[in-house]
Amino acid sequence: MKTTKLATVLAGALALSTALGAVSAKASEFINVLTGGTSGVYYPLGVALSKIYGDNIAGARTQVQATKASVENLNLLQAGRGEIGFSLGDSVQMAWDGNKEAGFPGKLDKLRGIAAIYPNYIQIVASQDSGVKTLADLKGKSLSVGAPKSGTELNARAILKAAGMGYDALGKTEYLPFAESVELIKNRQLDATLQSAGMGVASIRDLATSVKINVVAVPAADVEKIGAPYMAAVIPAGTYEGQTEDVPTAAVGNFLITHEGVSDETAYQMTKLLFDNLPALTAAHAAAKAIDVKKALDGMPIPLHPGAERYYKEIGVLK
Repeated sequence: MKTTKLATVLAGALALSTALGAVSAKASEFINVLTGGTSGVYYPLGVALSKIYGDNIAGARTQVQATKASVENLNLLQAGRGEIGFSLGDSVQMAWDGNKEAGFPGKLDKLRGIAAIYPNYIQIVASQDSGVKTLADLKGKSLSVGAPKSGTELNARAILKAAGMGYDALGKTEYLPFAESVELIKNRQLDATLQSAGMGVASIRDLATSVKINVVAVPAADVEKIGAPYMAAVIPAGTYEGQTEDVPTAAVGNFLITHEGVSDETAYQMTKLLFDNLPALTAAHAAAKAIDVKKALDGMPIPLHPGAERYYKEIGVLK
């Protein structure tokens, strides 16, 4: 009899435990942070954001997903397969417009804005042995333009078009992530790489310490031909080993994007914690030094998430 009663009590406790576990699991918040390749800037910043959110949002479970960056991130967000992701501004605009040539099946109408963060600089780097010093010198040479239909690759198309050429003018076009492009240049299997990233990106720093490089200029006149959201910028002398002069180039703003299915409270917390923890993000990558809450709405190509809007109104950035 006692054994039967004990078994009944244990069974009841197990059922209660299971029920409570189900409630707890249901109540927990899952935040998947969509980044880019591990050798770029999105990834370390995404890792830092994931830790910030995991430590400060009650019940949150976080994950960092390495992706092909902008275009893939936006498509994943539209499908509800991520809660926040990094993207270049021109990719966000093309996603909202439903530009199929850029890799979007239709208008990504579920996307919502969190914040403008830091600019990406178009950085075209060639080995000195290749003889490539200008955009015109790329004709007949091999160039890696990033993963197919990635934000970087869309930037490459725009830059080459402004310079009066397309991929057909190149000797060979490679569609490779940053780190793989660098390895091919080191092994003399590739002449140049175009990388759209924060200043001082690790992959190019690595390349510059291994071989002598030329940082190729993108003239301001070419940037003007492309127009917004591209803007003229400069890669300061000394950014990479052996780079002795300032180099003109183009910059495009980066954004953190979410989707309408994320709760207002979570979007509010993700926005607030981003700006409350800038030192931790800067420690993860120097590109975060450019993140400024006063510029968080600059050039936002899509509607803000109501949770982000609440934060900006709270601090007076949005009236």
